Amino acid sequence: MELGGSLKAQKSLCVVLAFLGSNLVTLYLGLSWHSPLEAANLTLTDSNNIPHAMLGGDGSATLNTQVSFMVTLLNLTQAELHLTRLELSQLKQDLLASQELSKTLLAPGGYHFNTSFQENASGKAPDSAAQRFAHSARAESRELDEYTRMQTLPLGWSTGMAASEIVSPIGHACGNEANQKDLIRYMKYDPRGICPDDQGLAHTLTVHGCEPLPRRRCFARSPPHFNEPLPLPQSLWSIPSDDNILWTPYTCKSFACLNERKKKKVFEDCIDCFELQGREKQRWTKHTSDLDFSIDEVLLLKPGSIRIGLDIGGGTGTFAVRMREKNVTIVTTSLNLNGPFNNFIALRGVVPLFVTIAQRLPFFDNTLDIVHSMHVLSNWIPTNTLEFLLFDIDRVLRPGGLLWLDHFFCIQHQLDVTYMPLIEKLGYQKLRWGVGPKLDRGPDLQEVYLSAVLEKPLSRG
Repeated sequence: MELGGSLKAQKSLCVVLAFLGSNLVTLYLGLSWHSPLEAANLTLTDSNNIPHAMLGGDGSATLNTQVSFMVTLLNLTQAELHLTRLELSQLKQDLLASQELSKTLLAPGGYHFNTSFQENASGKAPDSAAQRFAHSARAESRELDEYTRMQTLPLGWSTGMAASEIVSPIGHACGNEANQKDLIRYMKYDPRGICPDDQGLAHTLTVHGCEPLPRRRCFARSPPHFNEPLPLPQSLWSIPSDDNILWTPYTCKSFACLNERKKKKVFEDCIDCFELQGREKQRWTKHTSDLDFSIDEVLLLKPGSIRIGLDIGGGTGTFAVRMREKNVTIVTTSLNLNGPFNNFIALRGVVPLFVTIAQRLPFFDNTLDIVHSMHVLSNWIPTNTLEFLLFDIDRVLRPGGLLWLDHFFCIQHQLDVTYMPLIEKLGYQKLRWGVGPKLDRGPDLQEVYLSAVLEKPLSRG
């Protein structure tokens, strides 16, 4: 047993040394390379370096001659730079492949030499699980292969993009074992044809981390009897026509059915938010408690400077509608949790955004005036994920912007030990702060709500 283990160790060491040696040779060749311009040691001030045909009659270099020669050299340099970038791109790909191989060789429980050393050392390096999946997925779905393949820019190197190629992004979790079969099924469609009626499959992949989804080259399936949306402002508080929704992925097949859910003793997300004349109509209109702030009082904290923002997990878009009535534009993130939330938001006349809380917010740094979330940012989110999200919110909020935590819920002990320190990491000023009991599941659980309006610092040292 000891001899066998020693031989395996020696074989592993030999392969690692061979791998390191090949990379050192590559680095030496790259560092020792010189361009033709460097080798020639050209100077513009010495007429001996300028071609005879470009010199004046007395053999001297005129100003125009030097300028022309400089332009020629610059063109040559630009061409060399383009070639160098292409070489660097290839070297980068080789380096990534080498790094992947080194991880495989050195990782505990990684690749084992279960055949002869010579065969493994001279043959192709074993692929990772993700690479094996990518190969099989591409083989089964030509469209996935087309989507993920590196595409060369027709006009060559782009200074703005700092690249000569472009690649379409795909969520890394799409390659997880749990998503593989669903992804292959999702990508089996007729390119340039009508997309399959599989919104439920798309939703499943998205909430399992496969975002952005890689399907882009088919026509989205539309409801067969779609009607023109109601005009503004009538659409803001009217339930749209059932004909404007594809009901296939949902248990209910009408808005009337969705509004009946509140009478049933079953858990559904946002069970009464499609009923626009009920509780939705009263939200954010009055300051009724230390937990319920009105939109008017929050806007007065920053008179005239709250113009654009985001509502995370905004249900059917009522917060965005109320803010629109105050001339504030709000984008609402929502998922279709057994209901057509995104379609409903759009049909009301405000903007939906179909992303999960795990995805980086698709806004540039320091751009939004306000970020609001009701119920969603709470203790059901893993603490690490919540911290990522809070810092991402800070990224997109402008200096002096507002974070409105609306009915954040947790256990009192969690608030004291976990969430208060997490929120205080942001260094925000507390403009509004209220804590009260959450009693809908009984007092024994010691659950509480936190509602707060927090102001991002104008600067950080």
